Amino acid sequence: MRPLYENRQSDFYFRDNAKSPLQCNAHLHYHLELLCLLGGSTRAFVDSCEYQLEAGDIFLIFPNQIHRFESCEKEDYLLFIINPDMMPELCRLFTTALPLSGVVRGAAKDPQLLGLLRGLSQMHTQENHPYYDVILKGQMLSFFGELLCRMELTKPRDGDSQSLKAVVRYCSQNFTKELSLEILERELHISKYYISHLFSHKLNMRFNDYINSLRISDACRYLRHDSRSVTEISELVGFSTLRTFNRAFIKQMGMTPSQYRKSNASPYGSVSIPR
Repeated sequence: MRPLYENRQSDFYFRDNAKSPLQCNAHLHYHLELLCLLGGSTRAFVDSCEYQLEAGDIFLIFPNQIHRFESCEKEDYLLFIINPDMMPELCRLFTTALPLSGVVRGAAKDPQLLGLLRGLSQMHTQENHPYYDVILKGQMLSFFGELLCRMELTKPRDGDSQSLKAVVRYCSQNFTKELSLEILERELHISKYYISHLFSHKLNMRFNDYINSLRISDACRYLRHDSRSVTEISELVGFSTLRTFNRAFIKQMGMTPSQYRKSNASPYGSVSIPR
């Protein structure tokens, strides 16, 4: 199956091993994904790199990196998915740089870092606090300020990263409408040939597969939580015909939309994290 592009709808998400196993299929999204492995072990795959993660490691995935996890033994973990726009002070760094290695060995054994992560893991229970946003942002900045000091970053070509960010944002906001390279060229004033190059070399996927992935990600949400027919959902997410929708869905998910709905597919399978 091709990597799935997730059009995530929440800015801050947390889960641990009490909710579901860590294993998931290849996907990418604009959000940061942060794993703190407290016990057990897992294999992480990011773009073309493979990492063996052990208890005590912290692993950070930057925006639009293709990634997946394979469980090796039962994990004890904390997993966060965070919109980098929540931290304007660091957002440009997250969207214009990449780590030479996403893993910081033994970082979870540092009481300061682990304490900050434990605090972040409790924030989803404090949404009614009058200063929730202030506390959440402060804890995130404190944690990432410490973690990034322990990582070596490299900067890809600035033009590539900024153009990709503009394209990804436009597509994530308009994927239910008609989209083509020609439309993006007209709306964003970026050559359609350059956009095609970005998808091939930065995301390792074709433009049409990326748009279908956005639409299928949204369709999976409807199929899990909405009673509308498959035909209605196909139209809602932007497919011109039911046949095209079915063909793209099978290619991406390995089953028909009706089979997906009937199976009540696990939220940590083909679609990595529940919204």
